[in-house]
Amino acid sequence: MKVHAKVCAGLLTALIAVLGLGSVPSQAAAPRVTKVLVFVEENHSLAQMRTGMPYTFGLATTYGYATSYTATRHPSLPNYLAIAGGRTFGVADDQAPSAHPLAGRSAFRAAILAGRTAKTYAESMPANCTLTPSGQYAVKHNPWAYFSWSGERADCRRFDLPETRLAGDITAGRLPTVGMVVPNLCHDAHNCSLGTADAWFKTRMQRIFAGPDWKAGRLAVVLTADEDDRASGNRVLTVVIHPSQNGHVVTTPLTHYSLTRLYNDVAHTKRLGGAATAPSLSAAFGLPLG
Repeated sequence: MKVHAKVCAGLLTALIAVLGLGSVPSQAAAPRVTKVLVFVEENHSLAQMRTGMPYTFGLATTYGYATSYTATRHPSLPNYLAIAGGRTFGVADDQAPSAHPLAGRSAFRAAILAGRTAKTYAESMPANCTLTPSGQYAVKHNPWAYFSWSGERADCRRFDLPETRLAGDITAGRLPTVGMVVPNLCHDAHNCSLGTADAWFKTRMQRIFAGPDWKAGRLAVVLTADEDDRASGNRVLTVVIHPSQNGHVVTTPLTHYSLTRLYNDVAHTKRLGGAATAPSLSAAFGLPLG
């Protein structure tokens, strides 16, 4: 029986390696999470993402995912603001930052003020902290661009970066304490297929799995969607990827404010807005925070 178990374990390890799903989650005590990197997809439900993103859902079943995670409202922008700031700030549309200069604190600025680091990586953005749409870049999906109060804009200009900077930060172990990756309008499945988004995410995850932040166990990756297609009660797939997770299916009701709370807790900052009372994502998944 011991030989049989070893053979099965070896086959599982080989299969996961072939599929590009990282390493087999360890049953030993996992390292503490000191960095979190969030990827946000667009306008698809849990059921749609489960069937349309096979690589991503493979990670979900290998590591962990939530079955009762709901977005905040419609359309896109309020959901991104909820993740980044713990509030929708009364925004109910997708207008540019000139229409919504927010006098509030973001999780990114809060982390920096606490001596941690924060970066966002927006694909197809022509320059740091671009405040208007440009080609495949949708500013409505880049929440830091909306925060303009007390140092926020200066931080955005320094640390809200084109996504081309992501690969170098992964390889060098320079991923931030609090990070967000915003795919462009094709790769977030807004204008292109879920299969296209899935392939794009796979290339980023394969790089992450080879990077020092992942190998040290200090990085947790979360993938979610801003909202559904208005047909599934705003329930979206949310995947948590960290060595502490091993086929973990979480049924606890969670929201985008739970994700804000994770940002705040990893950075050891005050919980912003709805994060103060939101269900804990880290507790639901048993993530060991540093």
